[in-house]
Amino acid sequence: MKIRMLMLAALCASAIPASARNYCGEPTGQEWDYRTATPQMMSVLEGRHFTEDIEMGIAGYSGKQGDIGAEYDYTLTKMPNHPRALNSVVRLAPRYSSGKMPGGRMLIECYFERAVRIFPDDPTTWFAYARYQFLKGKDAQALTMMEKAYEMSPDDASINYNLGLVYAKQKKYDQALPYAQKAYALKFPLPALKQMLVKAGKWVEPPPMPEEPAEQAEANASAAAAASAAAAASTAPAASATSTASAVKTC
Repeated sequence: MKIRMLMLAALCASAIPASARNYCGEPTGQEWDYRTATPQMMSVLEGRHFTEDIEMGIAGYSGKQGDIGAEYDYTLTKMPNHPRALNSVVRLAPRYSSGKMPGGRMLIECYFERAVRIFPDDPTTWFAYARYQFLKGKDAQALTMMEKAYEMSPDDASINYNLGLVYAKQKKYDQALPYAQKAYALKFPLPALKQMLVKAGKWVEPPPMPEEPAEQAEANASAAAAASAAAAASTAPAASATSTASAVKTC
């Protein structure tokens, strides 16, 4: 695992110009990893610096729009791979033609650049950066980053959907089809990708999923129920599949 992380870090560093890395700032080594964050860490961030109003882009902690960038600076400097914060930045970025949120010191793209540089083994960071690049019209870079996310998390419905959508937008329908089939087999809810393939005459229904043994199905149902209960009790629910894919304009 350590060797893989080093290889990913080296790959990430080679893909990003040194000037961009210097501009966005070097990591301190004290960043928090969302995947291993404690309740206390989440309380610090989400109790003050990433409230519901901040997440929705309504206002910063002071209640004013003018300091919302400072709150995102803090949140994504302290925890660069916070998935909901990255998702919000993708959604809010079109508001700010300057490339910077009001009150922020950091360019919007730096949030993503730092995320993949500090946590290159987290598919969430590559997926978020890919969506931002796609939003900016940089389809080639978006595709490369989406493929990295897929390599790390091939059974993620949102990644399969968005990767298929990138290929479909390039009219590479045969390449888009298996990702689309997998996304819908995994119950991804948005229909745009399937509609594109149907219109192009390229949609093929996926083969039926193999039936699970009764004991395994019961265990999976119990696990799903436990996960739903945990999500309902959590003060920081994960972004839904629908919001995760919202940066893709055809959605």
